[in-house]
Amino acid sequence: MNAHFLQHVSFEELGSIGPWLKSAGYKITKTQFFESDKLPDLNMLDMLIVMGGPMSVNDIKGFPWLVQEKNFIREVIDSGKPVLGICLGAQLIASAMGAEVYQNAEKEIGWYPIQGISTGDDSSFRFPSETPVFHWHGDTFSLPQGATLLARSPGCENQAFQINRSVLGLQFHLETTPESARDIVSNCKDELIQSKYVQPETEILSAKPELYKSINRMMDEVLSFLTQGTH
Repeated sequence: MNAHFLQHVSFEELGSIGPWLKSAGYKITKTQFFESDKLPDLNMLDMLIVMGGPMSVNDIKGFPWLVQEKNFIREVIDSGKPVLGICLGAQLIASAMGAEVYQNAEKEIGWYPIQGISTGDDSSFRFPSETPVFHWHGDTFSLPQGATLLARSPGCENQAFQINRSVLGLQFHLETTPESARDIVSNCKDELIQSKYVQPETEILSAKPELYKSINRMMDEVLSFLTQGTH
């Protein structure tokens, strides 16, 4: 089994996803768009993970590879293989499936709760009714056609969605580890202009180990859900 991930900046890696994939027996390959836009043969992958990044999905002029990336994401989704998008990755899925991506009314950076939405459907992933997660985004998206909303927050209505049984888009980061939190703060510090849903650096980095463990467990559940029956 081969899990391929799309990486947009060097400081946003797999985090807790890597150990889960290895323990589940996956070989991990990657496309690093900051070095090369070479994408794999669709038949050579069993799962696609689309990571985050500070760019906008609409910035085609600055990042021309976004066009082929979105086409590739659409092809993988159409093939029925599991696809997970995180933050920018969720926005790329939404855009690839014809939805609009635009600036959210508020930036959301730091540890803020999301509220899970019960769909009453056993084929939908279930988030807790309320749980704190790690955010770092300024954009949001409309829901792609046929998508089910799974979570919202006071700062951003569309926090997570599902398409069919095989695609999940998460606006927030469940893969974050203490190390990856330090990396993103170090590289994106200029965005930490305190506002209603933006925490200062000290508050972001003072999160207790239990909080990281909690979101990483939830990411394990997301990955298990997406790959159920495929390994």
